[in-house]
Amino acid sequence: MLIEYYQSKTEQLLKNYVSVDPFLIYTSVVIGIIGCKMVYDLSQLFSVYFFKSYLDLTNSRQIEWSNRAISTFHAVYITSMSIYFILWSDLYSDNLDRGPITLRSSILSTSTLGVSVGYFLSDIGMIIWCYPSLGGIEYIFHHVLSLVGVTYTMLTGEAQIYTYMVLVSEATTPSINLRWYLDAAGMKRSRAYIINGVVMFVAWLVARILLFVYLFYHAYIYYDQVKKMHGFGIFLTLVVPALLSVMNSIWFWKIVKGLKKTITKRD
Repeated sequence: MLIEYYQSKTEQLLKNYVSVDPFLIYTSVVIGIIGCKMVYDLSQLFSVYFFKSYLDLTNSRQIEWSNRAISTFHAVYITSMSIYFILWSDLYSDNLDRGPITLRSSILSTSTLGVSVGYFLSDIGMIIWCYPSLGGIEYIFHHVLSLVGVTYTMLTGEAQIYTYMVLVSEATTPSINLRWYLDAAGMKRSRAYIINGVVMFVAWLVARILLFVYLFYHAYIYYDQVKKMHGFGIFLTLVVPALLSVMNSIWFWKIVKGLKKTITKRD
C-alpha cells in the first residue's frame, strides 16, 4: 500500500509539472548522449592522424583532449540554437496572444534542451569517472546547476527564454578549449595563444558577465509573467543564474590576470 501511495504521488507530480511528450524527452536526451560518444570517438580517430602532439600526451591528457572536443561541439550547437531562439525566432516575441513569455515552448526548443541535457549528463559522468583530471568540485557544481535548470525547463516548458540566455554563455567554451589545445601543442608563447586570450576575454565579458546582467534586467521587467511559473521555476530562474554569475565573475578575474601575465611576459 505504501509503494502504491508514493507511486500515485509521483505520477501526480509528473502530471502537474511535465508538459511534453516523454518520448520527445527520452529521444532528444539519448541523441545528446550518443552524439557525445560519436564526437569523442571521432576526435580520437582524427587526432591520431592530424595532430602529431596528440600521441605525445599522457593517457589522461588524451582523454581530456577528446572531452574538450565534445564540449566544443556542444558549445557551437547550443550557442547557435540559443541565438536563433532569442533573436530570430518569434517564439519569445512580445505578442501577448501567445501567452506569458515565461511559459512558451515548442517541440524544437524542448528537444534542443534535451540534447543539451544529454551532453551535461555525459560530461558530468566523465568528470566524476576521471576525477579530478577533467575538473575539480567547482566544475561538478557548475554542471549540476546547469543540468537541474535545463532539465526543469525541458520538462515543464517554463522559463526556456532565460535558459537559452544562460546557454549563450557556452559561446566562451571554444576559445577556452583552444587555449588548452595550444598549450598542449607547445604553442603557449605563440601569437595565436595571445589572440585567443583576447578573444576569450571579450567573449567572457559579453556572454558571461554583461548578458547575465541583462537577464536579471529582463526578469525584472517581465516579473509579472515570471510570477506565473511554479514556485520552483521562479526559484531556478533567479537563483541558478545568480550562482553562475558568482562563479563566472571569479573565473573572469582569473582570465584577466592570466591575460595580463601573458602579455607582460611577451613584452
